[in-house]
Amino acid sequence: MDEILIYKDAVEPIYQQLARHLRLQIESGRLAPGNKLPPTRDLARQLGIGRISVVNAYAQLQDNGLIAAHPGRGTFVTSAQPAPVPAEPIWAARDALNMSMREITRLARRPGVIAFSGGTPPEEFLPVEALRHAINTVLDRDGAAAVAYEEAEGYRPLRVSVAEYVTSLGIQCHPDDILITGGTQQALDLVVQSMLGEGDRLITGNPTYLGLLDIAHIRRVIPIGVPVDADGIRLDALQNAIDEHQPRLIYAAPTYHNPTGAVMPLHRRRQLLAIAKRHNIPILEDAVYHEMGYREDPPPPLKALDEDNIVLHASGFSKILLPGTRTGYVIANGPLRDRLARFKQAADVCTPALNQRAMHAYLASGALIGHLNRVRAELRARCEAAIEAAHQHLPPGSRWVDPTGGLYLWVQLPDEGPTAAELYVTAIEHGTAYAIGSLFHTDGSGNRHIRLNFAAHSPARIREGFERLGAAWHAWQHTYHPAAYRTPIL
Repeated sequence: MDEILIYKDAVEPIYQQLARHLRLQIESGRLAPGNKLPPTRDLARQLGIGRISVVNAYAQLQDNGLIAAHPGRGTFVTSAQPAPVPAEPIWAARDALNMSMREITRLARRPGVIAFSGGTPPEEFLPVEALRHAINTVLDRDGAAAVAYEEAEGYRPLRVSVAEYVTSLGIQCHPDDILITGGTQQALDLVVQSMLGEGDRLITGNPTYLGLLDIAHIRRVIPIGVPVDADGIRLDALQNAIDEHQPRLIYAAPTYHNPTGAVMPLHRRRQLLAIAKRHNIPILEDAVYHEMGYREDPPPPLKALDEDNIVLHASGFSKILLPGTRTGYVIANGPLRDRLARFKQAADVCTPALNQRAMHAYLASGALIGHLNRVRAELRARCEAAIEAAHQHLPPGSRWVDPTGGLYLWVQLPDEGPTAAELYVTAIEHGTAYAIGSLFHTDGSGNRHIRLNFAAHSPARIREGFERLGAAWHAWQHTYHPAAYRTPIL
């Protein structure tokens, strides 16, 4: 095997660099069918990179039919002719990232690991007893109707309750403008399906919500990443992206953006709406975190400022109530709402009636406001614990912006040291886990960022987990080398 050159600071992820080097050696004949590749742990050590990068590179080559793993014997070259790959490279890259995410999730579930990698609130935030009472009330009151089919648009009393609820956010809408969905994720997916075709372009922030990238991948839509700053998506870069790519939809999460936690100020929200109106491009607003502020009230949602009906507002109750109920909604007007309902009916007929009716009973009880206040107070305590622990335990040179809402701390690791992917296995071995930043980017960048869901743990566990993360960083330093490697593999 020839020497392999790895650039740690390149935009291209390390596992893709390694896979590309090995592919070229296989296709050129320097690695012939039957040649044995080094074990992943050995190759990682020789290259000075994380083992997960080698695992991901081997998996990509195996998916392409170039190598095969034989338990007990090793990994061997099988062919110099790769299997057919999709014509659009971004979709192929997303397959590799999805595999990487599955591996990350599996490792984070090891016993004893303090995982900051998830995207859901902790179980103790969830009003289980109140929801149990709501479900029992519905079953006693409605009988069999509680488990029958609802109309595709959703249970009308729930739509009325949602319309009343969003007025507190400044959104004026009619119940007929609301479509109940199976969570916010389905709301986003329905909008993408109904408005975009294969190969169409979608503008999003870079980084952005991982689920949006998954939707784009499945629907074969091309996401165009626009840089974000402390105030959200940069409008100068947005204008350039519109001019170059002629997108058909803009995705924005202006309040407690996932993963950065950024809050778009009021003036930028108005400017974003003006740009969208000028180019006649609808905006898909993801507002699932809007009610999760714990330091100050955020500006109104984009939909509350929308005078031209160009904003589709998607939100839900997964982050603040029970994730498993998968109850969300999208606000759209007239024919577009009807089109969304047709796609919804084709996808799953309707959101389960019991979930909808129980959610309506819960909202009608007036319990949501008190529950939200309790969640915000606990989130603030956990956020303060995370910031304190970050200052105390994360490596010198780490950077972040203190969040004012949401679940996450978005951390940029120091320039000197391992990338997020390289550090990951060491972090797991020290009993902690995080989400790797490059997974949230449209172009594979962000390799020195990590997302930490501090809301998932008590302050004591947060401090312990961050201490483990700092220890993992220092442990890696013994094997870390400069950004480029020229390592002969014998």
